[in-house]
Amino acid sequence: MKNITKFLNIAYIIAIGSISLISCGGVPEENKASASTENVFSVAEVLEMVSKENDVTRTLYTKAIVGKGKTQGMKFDEDWRKDDVEAGPLPALFLRGVATSIKKSPVPLGLYLGSDFPVNAANKFVGKQAVLFEKIKEDQEPQFFYDEEQELHTAMFADVAGADACVTCHNNHKQSPKTDWKLGDVMGATTWQYPKDSLSYKETVAVLNSYAKGTVDIYMEYLDEIKAFEKSEKPVIGDKWPVEGNYLPTAEVFLDSVKKLSSYETMKHLVTMN
Repeated sequence: MKNITKFLNIAYIIAIGSISLISCGGVPEENKASASTENVFSVAEVLEMVSKENDVTRTLYTKAIVGKGKTQGMKFDEDWRKDDVEAGPLPALFLRGVATSIKKSPVPLGLYLGSDFPVNAANKFVGKQAVLFEKIKEDQEPQFFYDEEQELHTAMFADVAGADACVTCHNNHKQSPKTDWKLGDVMGATTWQYPKDSLSYKETVAVLNSYAKGTVDIYMEYLDEIKAFEKSEKPVIGDKWPVEGNYLPTAEVFLDSVKKLSSYETMKHLVTMN
């Protein structure tokens, strides 16, 4: 776990350092020191960044772990945490695990997944979010607003069915209110919330790291669950993926793959916003 924590700490330090060099070139040392504390990013920009990181992570988990894992005989279940169930978390529950981890962190970032046809009735959009979700279904453009009741800046991003595993699971679920989902449908929206209208470099990095740590926490919980399997064949955990056989990557390998896929876009976004 120490190695992963170190990786997380380093992942965005490189980005922050690069941005500081760009933004502070030729500026006195005392001004450089304040660069990381000035509020320079709008909350909408930061929530869009973390949303893109989430898109990469969930797609990788859904396709490379759940989708390919099922072809190797691996099981994924909504009751995966129960002692008598030997399975991993479904994609929506993977996201819920990330959200739970973030909630426990000192970073005031909120995350949840909602829909107009949710498997869990508690996740059904109501009020303003229900209205904005109708717009999202039309053009898949994100919606930003201030939630006055919660006093939180809020961003909603389309959650599109991008893998057969998502469509099949929802169509076959006994509690699903909709059973004709197909690839490309907007199944719901990930909703992000933050209390401030702007963030400093330091706060932005904290948000990104909080999300990354959340993905590690839930993935490691899955790997720990596998260790307790008694009836099911345990996949070999190392540097290989399910596409190669009955394998699962370690948390370090999984996170490294996420960062390789997402860090460039995040870095580019950070720099171009400067």
